[in-house]
Amino acid sequence: MSIAAILAPVFVQVGLTFVLLFMMGRTRFAAVRAGEVKIRDIALGERAWPARVTQVANTFHNQFETPVLFYALVALAIVTRQADLLFVVLSWLFVTARLVHAYVYTTTNNVLTRFRVFLAGTAVLMLMWAIFAVRILISG
Repeated sequence: MSIAAILAPVFVQVGLTFVLLFMMGRTRFAAVRAGEVKIRDIALGERAWPARVTQVANTFHNQFETPVLFYALVALAIVTRQADLLFVVLSWLFVTARLVHAYVYTTTNNVLTRFRVFLAGTAVLMLMWAIFAVRILISG
């Protein structure tokens, strides 16, 4: 597989992270501007933010949980030349699950739907790691 094909899902995941960062900033500034929260109340923590701000911030923070394992795996797969078509397809499935998860989290925030999508994405990532580990261990 080409490096571009392997890294395309990574670029989309990184793009999602930046979109959520800007959304978080926008919702935080809007909350302060609207007087929903005072600067002194949020200077040392997150608890005083309104629910909408917390919802977007939590979605942003989620991008530094399971996606970190995805980034590490992609780097290792490139270095060890284990990134084939199956790897790229699974990468797209994982990133698609992350996109849907972020969409649900920032819109309806339906916890059951969000959990199911999270679980699906995590299962794909676990499968990717298992396939990678088996291939590496078998190849010696």
